[in-house]
Amino acid sequence: MFVDNVKITVRSGKGGDGSVAFRHEKYVPLGGPAGGDGGRGGDIILRADEGMNTLMDFRYKRIFKADPGQNGQIKSMYGRKADPVYIAVPTGTSVYDEDSGQLVGDLIENNQELVVAKGGKGGRGNIHFANSKNRAPEVAENGEPGQEKHIKLELKLIADVGLVGFPSVGKSTLLSVATSAKPKIAAYHFTTLNPNLGMVKLDNGQDFVIADLPGLIEGASNGVGLGIQFLRHVERTRVILHLVDMDPENGRDPYTDYLAIRKELGTYDENILSRPEIIVPTKLDVEGSEERLQEFKEKLPDDADIFAISSIQHTGVKQLLNHTSEVLANAEPIHFNVVNDETVEYKYQPKADKFKIEKEEDHSFIVTGDEVERLLQMSNLDHQDGIMRFARKLKGMGVEDALIKAGAESGDSVTILDFTFEFI
Repeated sequence: MFVDNVKITVRSGKGGDGSVAFRHEKYVPLGGPAGGDGGRGGDIILRADEGMNTLMDFRYKRIFKADPGQNGQIKSMYGRKADPVYIAVPTGTSVYDEDSGQLVGDLIENNQELVVAKGGKGGRGNIHFANSKNRAPEVAENGEPGQEKHIKLELKLIADVGLVGFPSVGKSTLLSVATSAKPKIAAYHFTTLNPNLGMVKLDNGQDFVIADLPGLIEGASNGVGLGIQFLRHVERTRVILHLVDMDPENGRDPYTDYLAIRKELGTYDENILSRPEIIVPTKLDVEGSEERLQEFKEKLPDDADIFAISSIQHTGVKQLLNHTSEVLANAEPIHFNVVNDETVEYKYQPKADKFKIEKEEDHSFIVTGDEVERLLQMSNLDHQDGIMRFARKLKGMGVEDALIKAGAESGDSVTILDFTFEFI
């Protein structure tokens, strides 16, 4: 089963909590703090695998989780970081952020990796909070929460040459003659329901991959028929073989069909129209096809690259493949949107408010906001020093003044996430 579009959820691991501990060796007076840091949580990493050719596996598993980092230990021992979770995807997979629609990156080479969810960093142990005023702090940080992201995976086949044209023009037949591929072939429309790949091996050693891209009809770029599902696969073909049916009994006009397919390709991605195109009139073994071919040629520009064939009789197929390899050798490479540290373009985005206060009842307030919620999640409230540090941080962020301005009085309850405390 061919699947080329899926949505999955990834959750990186939470960082390990920092430890509150003290030295208790017999001959070490005033031993001081000795709580180690927590380990980093596990990353979620996509890895390209050229042995895969479908996203079908993701139909059965859509949620991927990484382990949290190990908590810090006594005697200043740091927690172990969690192992990353690797997810294999086919080469040619584009990764999008489902919430924003932004392209995260393209995985086009075997074993290429892309981190889609970074594990949370480990919390600091109390060895980091000792100072001249507080030599025995009971303060430690909890680990940073992991990231949860909804991402969309789109497989775009990486083929050198793409076969396009209306249904039943002979794409699958040409693929079967030119390669060892065995696509389904029958005398009715939409025989091919999935893209088929084949390797063309020429006597001169110039091999290339060819793809049969099914389902293109008029209106495909706007969602008509099956074509919209497979138009994305045309994006990565360097040379287009445009097959046009010359059978006079099919009730269609070849030139009209040719223009219709060109329009669909241009509507989907106008860059496709600038790539080398070889026009391939097919079914020359049918009676009356030669006359129709002459009429078709008269309507085309003088510089059109035309190679007529009969896949059934193998007429012109070898010449077409040799010519295709020559065109391919001079074709421009496809530039992919590979995201890495060197090519990321920073775009300024206004910083969101640190927090927001809502009055739920007469004496109850709710504080929301990414920064204040992250502060709570990374605060260790099991010790008095940790509670005091959390209170100081809230005051430093302006939460206390904002609560007073909102009408909060001593004794009112304040809730952040699932933590409720009394306002004083």
